Amino acid sequence: MIRKATQDDIPAIAAIYERIHDREEAGAGATGWKRGVYPTEATARAALNAGDLFVDERGGRIAAAARINREQVPEYALARWQYAAPADKIMVLHTLTVDPDAAGQGVGTGFVAFYEQYARAHGCFCLRMDTNAINAPARALYKRLGYREADIVPCDFNGVGKIRLVCLEKRLEGEA
Repeated sequence: MIRKATQDDIPAIAAIYERIHDREEAGAGATGWKRGVYPTEATARAALNAGDLFVDERGGRIAAAARINREQVPEYALARWQYAAPADKIMVLHTLTVDPDAAGQGVGTGFVAFYEQYARAHGCFCLRMDTNAINAPARALYKRLGYREADIVPCDFNGVGKIRLVCLEKRLEGEA
């Protein structure tokens, strides 16, 4: 069940971040994230305090978390988007994290479907998100779900230096 996160969810979300960092440091993943820099417990707390942190709870455990809002990061201004829209018609998915223990169970797909439904319910028809160019699993997932890579922007991002930020977009069908 995907729902708004609560204060009680923060330790579980931070633990997911740590498991992702552990896997990456062991060579079993490639998100491009950096332990102690991004994402951290403070990342989750900031999203919670803003009121736009969501979690996927399954069997009493948090399987995934993400921030959903209309805030486009400054780097998006550098991207060549195909789908133009007023800012109030654009919804953004930030920091989608799936617990490595739940990988391959459709958690990411379900969360993106929730994001699309949430955007539609809030009057947004243009969807945006990003990932690091080295995150091949995320890029493959988003492509399979109909997102197009609008651009790749070289930048320093979320405190992690020298990345290639893949900017992805999708236009909801049947919308203006």
